[in-house]
Amino acid sequence: MGLPLTLTCLCTFCVLEYDALIVYLRIYEIYICFVDGRFIKMFTGRRKIQKDKDADLSEFEETVAQSFFDLENTNAGELKTELKDLYINSALQIDVSGNRKAVVIHVPYRLRKAFRKIHVKLVRELEKKFSGKDVILIATRRILRPPKKGSAVQRPRSRTLTAVHDAVLEDVVYPAEIVGKRIKYRLDGSKIMKVFLDPKERNNTEYKLETFAGVYRKLSGKDVVFEYPVIEA
Repeated sequence: MGLPLTLTCLCTFCVLEYDALIVYLRIYEIYICFVDGRFIKMFTGRRKIQKDKDADLSEFEETVAQSFFDLENTNAGELKTELKDLYINSALQIDVSGNRKAVVIHVPYRLRKAFRKIHVKLVRELEKKFSGKDVILIATRRILRPPKKGSAVQRPRSRTLTAVHDAVLEDVVYPAEIVGKRIKYRLDGSKIMKVFLDPKERNNTEYKLETFAGVYRKLSGKDVVFEYPVIEA
């Protein structure tokens, strides 16, 4: 098959895959299919992740992005529709306790509400794909340094260290809501925070309490114990 000059030039930067009379070119995870004299774009999982400053993806991030792409294209109904316009910023794997691992996925802050609408179902499907690993979705937030003394610039409260850590904590335990907090001081001067979760989401979150603590410690450096308040009969 004679290929156009432009197509031939591209071949030095991609992988050619021949299938009968169809030629596939893989360029940065986008397949360009040459069929019957026409080019047809075929996207893969790469479009489901957008990193800051076009940073390189890790192998694990490629796997997570592909999982989102597969869910979008194999599910029917709400999940397929909602995932169409959603993407993630990054993903990492965290050792929680023993051999237990968690998959932490950062999503764009402006898309956090859209992700929360399908949170329970999406997490359930992702945990099937990452068998034996708990999946946590967290909105991407940035902490700003305190302004210099005398500066007229004010830092938004939502960008302070405390505010960001509080928001991350809420993301980690979602869909459960935090109904109370208590700080316990140890004899060595260190402290541990006890967080009480709404029992209404106990069935969706109780099996993840160790994961919640491990992920939050990794992201914030703070020790937390999660419990459900005792309801008196």
